[in-house]
Amino acid sequence: MKHVCIWGIAALMLACTPTKDPVEQKIDELLSQMTLQEKIGQMNQLNGMGMSDDLKAQIREGRVGSLLNEVNVDVVNEMQRVAVEESRLGIPLIFARDVIHGFKTIFPIPLGQAATWNPEIVEAGARVAAKEATASGIRWTFSPMIDVSRDARWGRIAESYGEDTYINAVMGVATIKGYQTDNLADSTAMAACAKHFCGYGASESGKDYNTTWIPEVQLRDVYLPSFKAAVDAGCATFMCSFNDINGVPSTGSKFLNKRILREEWQYDGLLVTDWGSMQQMIPHGYCSDMKDAAEKAANAAVDMDMMSYGYIDHLEDLVKEGKVSEKTIDEAVRNILRLKFRLGLFENPYTAKVENPYYRPEYLETAKQAAIESTILLKNDNNVLPLSNVTSVAVVGPLSNVGVDQIGTWCFDGEPEKSVTPMQAFQQLENVKVIAEPGLQYSRDKSQAGINKAVAAAKKADVVLCFVGEEAILSGEAKCRADISLPGAQSQLIKELKATGKPLVLVVMAGRPLTMGAEINMADAVLWQFHAGTMAGPALADLIMGKAVPSGKLPVTMPKMVGQVPMYYSHKNTGRPASNITLIDDIPVAAGQFSIGSTSYHLDAGDKPLYPFGYGLSYTSFEYGQPVLSDSVMKQDGQITVTCQVKNIGKYDAYETAQLYTRDLVASLCQPVRQLKGFQKVWIKAGETATVTFTVKPADLAFCHEDMATYAEPGEFHLWVSADSQQGIPVKFVLK
Repeated sequence: MKHVCIWGIAALMLACTPTKDPVEQKIDELLSQMTLQEKIGQMNQLNGMGMSDDLKAQIREGRVGSLLNEVNVDVVNEMQRVAVEESRLGIPLIFARDVIHGFKTIFPIPLGQAATWNPEIVEAGARVAAKEATASGIRWTFSPMIDVSRDARWGRIAESYGEDTYINAVMGVATIKGYQTDNLADSTAMAACAKHFCGYGASESGKDYNTTWIPEVQLRDVYLPSFKAAVDAGCATFMCSFNDINGVPSTGSKFLNKRILREEWQYDGLLVTDWGSMQQMIPHGYCSDMKDAAEKAANAAVDMDMMSYGYIDHLEDLVKEGKVSEKTIDEAVRNILRLKFRLGLFENPYTAKVENPYYRPEYLETAKQAAIESTILLKNDNNVLPLSNVTSVAVVGPLSNVGVDQIGTWCFDGEPEKSVTPMQAFQQLENVKVIAEPGLQYSRDKSQAGINKAVAAAKKADVVLCFVGEEAILSGEAKCRADISLPGAQSQLIKELKATGKPLVLVVMAGRPLTMGAEINMADAVLWQFHAGTMAGPALADLIMGKAVPSGKLPVTMPKMVGQVPMYYSHKNTGRPASNITLIDDIPVAAGQFSIGSTSYHLDAGDKPLYPFGYGLSYTSFEYGQPVLSDSVMKQDGQITVTCQVKNIGKYDAYETAQLYTRDLVASLCQPVRQLKGFQKVWIKAGETATVTFTVKPADLAFCHEDMATYAEPGEFHLWVSADSQQGIPVKFVLK
């Protein structure tokens, strides 16, 4: 009877014990069969281009967990065959590639995608990228980059979604959804990677790989929320950053990788180094050698080593010496195997051939729409645009017919010859004569020998379309600029075109904000594209000829001068806010030291940007009503509803993006003058009115305190619904 009771109790306890997740059970079973060397092999990621006998031997021996950069599907399948059929345990490989803003069909660079203010088109672009890339065997991309980026000198601002925390979160989540769908095991799903964790966009002096120093309060308020949003969206992987943050390289940071990512956020995805970032902890002065670097990375919960060979060469010895526990190794391998199971690689390791996987008409149409929505109208004097009653256009400028430059940075697989350039797009129009003459051979061209030909072309045309900006090579990783003005002789070209007296439309194609106040002043109209991809040309033709209406808005602040950088809208106020501004040329000779006042601005630039965050014109005009609140008081467990009417008072049906901003007027830590809390992009027909509705909760007003707790404080707040970050009249509410 005693034994019956004991077994009965045991059976009852077993029945009450939650069933372990089937994937975790499979991982447990596989881990129990793996040798230490095989576990470490899973933590090793190598460049897999080509199919050498040595690489096949390493795969066969279980010394590789992931391969980079191979896009020949036959080679991918052969290497996968070796892993699955010839290694002891048959664990499949993950094939990875930098698919940043398209695989073959190239979409606007991420900064341009943010300029759409349309997460749906961003998600659609990521879906196209995943479909094309997975057809080549790629199941893991190193995107999105959700580093808040406030310094236009930094080359990788091109890969970011701009300066705002909220925009980075929204666009990052949209990208993740597009890559991964709601089923990672789908053969067209691609694992996303949130990068770079964390603070990379705050590199000192806007110089790549440089140090960052970010107080924890600011880290939690500005730089971490986009990554937390990625975790909540189910982002499959994370990537460490190259930089040191507060003195510790990201790859070795227990604070970031263990305390925040693993413990606070309970993230169970894969964490990979950036290319060689484990080795780079040595020149950082944080590690003495590769063995030391491998130890610090492993103990900081980094699962996979990308191209440093630190784990494969040193982890076994570190385990034997007791410096890294096998439990730590098991946790890393568990995260890697979990991803492989979630991707369905154990069931379906091979890539099936897909007929006509690239450049499908629907993909190109989506890319064109993204390019249209990413284009920002900065200026349109006398409604020069859209063009009407025009029979001839001069298409000039160094970027008018260069496919490789319009697709932008990080396009390993984009084919420049597939780009449709502005010149090609205009040549396809009926009833418009195109007179083409670049004037300059490339954006950095200092020779003025060809400018006369461009001027001659301009004189023969009704309107001049001048395509200027930056070549793709001038932005992206390690492509930082101390001078962010137009390179080469482009300013001189614009000056001489202006002198013809013909209407001058500037089209800027760049990877960052540029200081172009003088050039913009010379133009009658200005369209701005952050390198807009394969279909940039047709998008511009549609916009310029009035088949589409611009709706892009700046996701970054456009400075007047590089000395204003870093410049961003959500700055904190000073004790002496700018007022009674006297610029340098207006200061009287021999003026007294304090005769012109003492407030916060630059003598040669004032306190305002050239264009503010959120700015963008349309061919029509919109009139905003005053926001209406459901209540002037919000309780800590409540919310308020905000409505605002936006009327299209012009002649064109068009999109408008209404932006919701708030400000905490008095707080225990100084708060920004405005913070974006929501936006809605709405289609409004000419003469009609749309009502936009937002919900604001206490969590939207929360900030990190000195004890690292995040919550909203009671008090008064201002709220705006406006067309950009400088417009609008605030309404007030109280949080109790």
